[in-house]
Amino acid sequence: MAIKSISIRIDSEILNKLHYVAAYEGRSGNSQIVKLIRDCIERYEEKHGPIKIAGKGHRADNGK
Repeated sequence: MAIKSISIRIDSEILNKLHYVAAYEGRSGNSQIVKLIRDCIERYEEKHGPIKIAGKGHRADNGK
């Protein structure tokens, strides 16, 4: 699996709080964000079933 990067815009107060929580849980800010994304995907898939990804660089049509 290739590692990709993304840029996000985030309010400084939220970012500071994210780093606080990450440090409390023994993670970096980046690792905390990845964990939150994985948790979000897991909850989605529990409710809607596995997300099927089409070919490389393409989104699957989820019927919406």
